[in-house]
Amino acid sequence: MNETDSLIQTITVYLIPVLFAISLHEAAHGYVARYFGDPTAANEGRLSLNPLRHIHPFGTIILPLILSLLHLPALGYAKPVPVDYGRLRNPKKQMAFVAAAGPAANFAMGLGWMTLWVLLTYLLGFPQDDFFIEMSKAGIGVNSAMCVFNLIPLPPLDGGRIVTGMLPLPMARKYAQIERYGMYVFIALILMMQFGLLTDFLVGGMHLLQSIFHMLLFPLIFLLR
Repeated sequence: MNETDSLIQTITVYLIPVLFAISLHEAAHGYVARYFGDPTAANEGRLSLNPLRHIHPFGTIILPLILSLLHLPALGYAKPVPVDYGRLRNPKKQMAFVAAAGPAANFAMGLGWMTLWVLLTYLLGFPQDDFFIEMSKAGIGVNSAMCVFNLIPLPPLDGGRIVTGMLPLPMARKYAQIERYGMYVFIALILMMQFGLLTDFLVGGMHLLQSIFHMLLFPLIFLLR
């Protein structure tokens, strides 16, 4: 297989998992924000499961593809869902729940893709090189990577906002100021991945998540074997 064919195959396998992993991650923030009193995302039409409403050309498509070709976790980002934390009923406490909604959505999607893999493998007997098996594996990997990466406790990542919501107010205000350097933080993390400085954290976290998926699905696997 030449490089062009390999690239096309990678795009085909990863396209749907990446689009939905990023889009549902963002929509989850908006749904939880609306639940706690902020309708900003709803008012701007961002409470949608339609990936086209959330796609960022570079962050959603090009960046994950580049990272996957470099054999790094296929991370990316969508257009951020607008959240006005000041409109939440309890802004400091509830911002942590809004932030946690994104990784929680990726956890649920990763479990969903793992369920599909189990059904295709043990119920329908698909070979492991089948296209839908490969897509299922991509969905597991992409969502595991996004969940773990976004839990890094640095603003503007979700983990940083969770920490901000848990800190005492004076410390939270200072910690939240890191968010103004968000793009630099993101670039630094990508470079750290490139040089292997985050490898143990990301790979270890992904393996832990996938072990949890297996544990939750063990009864189904046991029945189908």
